[in-house]
Amino acid sequence: MIPNVLSIAGSDPSGGAGIQADIKAISANGAFAMAALTALTAQNTQGVSDIHFVPPAFVQSQIEAIFADIRVDAVKIGMIATAEVSDAIARSLSGHVAIPVVLDPVMIAKGGASLLQEDAVAALRTLLLPLATVLTPNLPEAAQLLGVRVAVTRDEMVEQGQALCALGPQAVLMKGGHLDGETCPDCLVTAQDAIWFEAPRIRTANTHGTGCTLSSALAAQLAKGLAPAAAAAAAKSYVSNAVAQAGDLSVGRGHGPTHHFASFYANSKG
Repeated sequence: MIPNVLSIAGSDPSGGAGIQADIKAISANGAFAMAALTALTAQNTQGVSDIHFVPPAFVQSQIEAIFADIRVDAVKIGMIATAEVSDAIARSLSGHVAIPVVLDPVMIAKGGASLLQEDAVAALRTLLLPLATVLTPNLPEAAQLLGVRVAVTRDEMVEQGQALCALGPQAVLMKGGHLDGETCPDCLVTAQDAIWFEAPRIRTANTHGTGCTLSSALAAQLAKGLAPAAAAAAAKSYVSNAVAQAGDLSVGRGHGPTHHFASFYANSKG
């Protein structure tokens, strides 16, 4: 049976991040993608120029309409934008605690624009972190959630992952792309363990939406029944390939998107 994954996130009309990236990544990882919009953005590969927030009551209506009719095997939460939207999502998911939830704390766009109002950080921390099966912050996001400086070593990554676990998530996938070095190490941290996933650093500007893509791939793998460590490994491998093949695309003049369907395009070549 093909699993169903619901993404709750904002829209990126350029197709590289947000709901559009989520739908592509979920589909490429073997699940049926559904979407509830939290915000509309005007953006391209060079940055975000405008944001229109979806009313919280309508965010809740979208989510509840899905659950009223469709089996949901995993949920991915991305851009929440406001504290009120966090509350709407928390209330909508409160009756579905057995479903895996991947929470990607989207705070700043690749071009530098803030995607999260200040009061929404506290709401994210208190309302949504306890719902997360896996939290997927990059290092600046982890630091902002904890109110500490950005980790610069692997030991600090583990320490901050453990501190985030104490706030409620069952596991935290600390994304180490901001570390210096020739590799991009990620670490899945739980209260009991820390599991590392390694990949070579790919020198490219085409990294728009990598966080959205990784968290959505992870949600799809959890929906297929994989344990968090195996799901994280599969998602990491998928994203690494999508970034490595991004040069096959020609999208925009800024931070280009990853190639979500790289393996499918390769299989179709004569």
